[in-house]
Amino acid sequence: MNVETSLALGIDLGTSGVRIAVLNQQGTLIHSSSAEYATGLTAPLDWAEACRDLITHLPAQIRGQLAAVAVDGTSGTLLACREDGTPMGPALSYATAFPEQNSALKRLVPDGCAASSSSGSLARALQLLNHHGHIDRLRHQADWISGWFLQNWQWGEEGNNLKLGWDLEQATWQGCIADQSWSSALPEVKPSGSVLGRIAIDQARNLGVPEDLLVVAGTTDSNAAVLAANPGDNDGITVLGTTLVMKRFTPVPIQGAGITRHRIGQRWLCGGASNAGAGVLRRYFTDAELAELSRQIDPDQDSGLSYQPLPAHGERFPVDDPNLEPVLEPRPVSDALFLHGLLEGLAEIEAKGWERLTELGADPPQRVISLGGGARNPQWRKIRQRRLGLPVVSCNQPPAAGVALLALSRQRQTEYKMNKS
Repeated sequence: MNVETSLALGIDLGTSGVRIAVLNQQGTLIHSSSAEYATGLTAPLDWAEACRDLITHLPAQIRGQLAAVAVDGTSGTLLACREDGTPMGPALSYATAFPEQNSALKRLVPDGCAASSSSGSLARALQLLNHHGHIDRLRHQADWISGWFLQNWQWGEEGNNLKLGWDLEQATWQGCIADQSWSSALPEVKPSGSVLGRIAIDQARNLGVPEDLLVVAGTTDSNAAVLAANPGDNDGITVLGTTLVMKRFTPVPIQGAGITRHRIGQRWLCGGASNAGAGVLRRYFTDAELAELSRQIDPDQDSGLSYQPLPAHGERFPVDDPNLEPVLEPRPVSDALFLHGLLEGLAEIEAKGWERLTELGADPPQRVISLGGGARNPQWRKIRQRRLGLPVVSCNQPPAAGVALLALSRQRQTEYKMNKS
C-alpha cells in the first residue's frame, strides 16, 4: 500500500449507535457515517453489526486504502463473554449501579479509586459473576470490538479498564483484584495507541479491507472527543452527548470518587461523567422539537425552575451517589419553559463538575470547548456560558475522528520504523 495515500479509520461506539470517521495522512476528515443499534447499547451483537454495516458500505477505494483502525467506546459498559468472544448475555450499561456490591468493593480495592464506586465497572463485573458463575472474559465495549477485528479477545486498553481496577501509574490491578479466582477473566492491558495486532484474515475478507490492517488500542468515547478538539492547556472540554462529560489536561493525576484519569502521551487527562445529559432531553422531545423549542428560549433569563435532570436514580459525578433521585417536576404547561429548565439543570451539573475538579486539584479552565450533538444548540451554549462565567465555544469534529488520529499516529510510527529497518 502507498503510505502517502493510506487512510486511518476511527470507530466511535456510543450510547445509541456507532459513528465512523476516515482520515487521510494530513489528518483531514474525508468520510463520516453513522448507524443506530438495532436493539440497544446492551446488545453486543448490535455493536458488531453496526460496525460491519458501516465499513462494508464505505466506497471500495476507501476500504482498500485503510491502514489502521482504532476503537473508542462508552467506558464502563461491560459484558461477559466466552474465550471466543461469544457474549454470555446482555452487557451492563455504564449507567447501571449496584450498591449491593459496596461491601465486596471495599474488600477488593482502596476507597476513592475509580473502581471503588458502585457505579463503576468492578461493581458490574461482580454482578455479572454473581449472575453467570464462571466467566472466560470480562470486556468493555471498545475492547470487545477490537477483539472482533482481531478475532482474539485477549487484550484491553488501559483507559477503558480504569473503572475495572487498572492502576495506570503502577501498571497493575489495584488492591487484591489479581488474587481473585476470577482474575483470569481480566484483559491483558495495553496502552492507548499501541498496536494490538493485524486484523484476522477472515475478518478482513468479510469486511473487504486490507489483510495487513493494523488494529490499534483506542480509548474511551469521551477521550476520543477530547482528542478531536485538540484543546490547549487552559481549555476545559465538555462533551454534550447522551451523558455530560467534563475533562481537562492536568500536569499530575487527580483522584476522587467518580474521577477518571487517563494518560495520553505525556499528559494526564482527568475528569468525570454525569449520568445526566442530552439523553434526558430526547426522552421528552424529538430533535426537531428541541430545535424549535430552543428558539423560543431567552437564554439571558432564568426559567424559575430547579431540576435535577437525571435519567433514573443514581449519579456518578459531580457527586457519587447511587441513590440520588431525579427532579423533573413540576412540569409547566409550556414545553419551551420545561426545556429551558432542563437546560439550566444540565448547566448546573456542569458547573458543579468543574467546581469539583478544581477542588481536587485541577486548574480551573479559562475556556470551555463543547463537543457532541448538544454543542450545536446556541441557546444551551449561552445558558451554560452565563452559569459557568466562561467563554464557551463549539467543536464539530466527531469523536470518531479523535480515535482515528490515534490510529493514524501509530500507523505513521510503524511505517517509519519499517522504513528505517
